[in-house]
Amino acid sequence: MDQILLSSIEGNTQKLDGGAMFGNAPKAMWQNWIEPDDLGRIPLNCRCFLVEYKDRKILFETGVGAFFEPKLAERYGIQNSDTHMLLESLKNHGLNHTEITDIVLSHLHFDHAGGLFPSFTEIQNGKEGILFPKAQFYVGEEAFLRNKKPHPRDRASFLPNLPQLLEESNRLTLVKEGDEFFDSRLSFRVSHGHTPGQLLGVFRGDKEQMIFCGDLVPGSHWVHVPITMGYDRFAEQVIDEKQLLYQEMNLEKTIFCFTHDPFMSAGKISPNEKNRYQVSEEFKRLDRRPI
Repeated sequence: MDQILLSSIEGNTQKLDGGAMFGNAPKAMWQNWIEPDDLGRIPLNCRCFLVEYKDRKILFETGVGAFFEPKLAERYGIQNSDTHMLLESLKNHGLNHTEITDIVLSHLHFDHAGGLFPSFTEIQNGKEGILFPKAQFYVGEEAFLRNKKPHPRDRASFLPNLPQLLEESNRLTLVKEGDEFFDSRLSFRVSHGHTPGQLLGVFRGDKEQMIFCGDLVPGSHWVHVPITMGYDRFAEQVIDEKQLLYQEMNLEKTIFCFTHDPFMSAGKISPNEKNRYQVSEEFKRLDRRPI
């Protein structure tokens, strides 16, 4: 039996407006969950997850990276903006980015795909293209088209040259709901409430399974069904998709992986006595956890 190992891998963190992150939840409520700074921004991780299976090293997301010019890095509160923290975290995990065999991108907003690029300093010094030279890239077909032809509402969230670079790599797989890979252990749900065609990757182990929640459930505070983001395309659809997700997953055996939560990397979810979904088992960090 091949062991399947799950790890949380930290990237650069950022700060975004707390009101935008919590949608119609009042500040009097959300500021008790995550304290804002003087500009009303809250700290957010851009966390990635690594699944090691047989000879595959499968990375879910690449985070925000360090590609922003200083002015934009300041605007978005990018921490350690001169260092590509994902690459540093991989090194601390004993890996080089050239060893990653597969990258699953839930969608192509800059805080989820920006880590594909070198740092701003490296780009200024002439380094071109994208990192991870041996990786196969998995992107939702509809999400890819959204990046190619973005709506004015979210155009600023995309990296204009990324679709071309992914196509030119000849290592791009466009995914539809129900597609399966790696002995049918990796499958995908497709979510449209946050952005069209967002992929929720599910990797089934022998005892547990993980799901990368993307921006459908970006962190523990968004587990509660009514909590959505101002960045979401359709808030009501996000609520419906979360409810359906919780109903259809085996909650006892599913680890929900949170990309943006500043306090925990993942958790198991269950309804409480009021039938409100909440994190019932918390994982601050995952370090080659067998699943």
